[in-house]
Amino acid sequence: MSLMSKLLSTTLLVTLSLSASSNEDVVKNYIKHYMVKSPSIKVSSIDIIGKKELASPKGWDVYFVNIHAEIKKNPTITDKVTVPETIFVKDDFASPTLIDMRTGRDLKATLKPNLKSDIYDDKHLFAGNKDAKHKIVVFSDPKCPFCQKKIPEIYKAVKANPETFALYYYHFPLLRIHPVSDILTRVMIIEQQKKHFDNAMKVYTLNVKYNDRNVTKVLAEVKKVIGISLTEKDLDAKDIADELKVDQEVAVKALVSGTPTVYIDGKWDKSRNKYKEFISNKSDIKK
Repeated sequence: MSLMSKLLSTTLLVTLSLSASSNEDVVKNYIKHYMVKSPSIKVSSIDIIGKKELASPKGWDVYFVNIHAEIKKNPTITDKVTVPETIFVKDDFASPTLIDMRTGRDLKATLKPNLKSDIYDDKHLFAGNKDAKHKIVVFSDPKCPFCQKKIPEIYKAVKANPETFALYYYHFPLLRIHPVSDILTRVMIIEQQKKHFDNAMKVYTLNVKYNDRNVTKVLAEVKKVIGISLTEKDLDAKDIADELKVDQEVAVKALVSGTPTVYIDGKWDKSRNKYKEFISNKSDIKK
């Protein structure tokens, strides 16, 4: 069972009293009293990340929230967690999911909040010109097979069109699926800090197994393919851990749950291909 399932109840539809206070306050109250019912879970705070009005079905608003909670595992151990969630609201009703009965599509899977402008910081600028007209943000895991195809493709297009695009890279290793990505991501951050972006992208080409936890073995492959010598001590540096933590926190706020997740000009690009519309020379796009 996922953390989300443990944290949230299965309530599908509840009545709200929207006239009592602001809509945001009512949504927060709904989460505390109807979505989280376990006595071992205490909600410490709720952040409203964003809100959108649905074009279809009409009349519904969607709220994107982060639930900050404390989970009491036993009498002496309490874990602090942040769980992203999506809430649908219409009139005096709220639901944590909205299903199109004609298609079976869950609208929750098709929606994400827009990114805030503070995500475009120099530390995460990976390629292109920061003053470019279009800004691309990616959340990626170097061992994700979809990332291995899409992210180098985007990187190549941005390098070829630096006045059109700025590419911002956030690390989102899926460690439950690809444990080796903990090592690979740290290698990428080290090279990214040195502004050796081509080296960082070569991490996507390394021939290592997804479940390999042998640091010495993986770093030997790094030296063979990329030509750089790193040690386990280099990977364990505090600034590397801090950077990973920052990227994870940004991903949670953006409700990112998988890779590659791609945004262009602050909006989620489900197709991951919208950037191609802004390239005048189509030969710059890898087929």
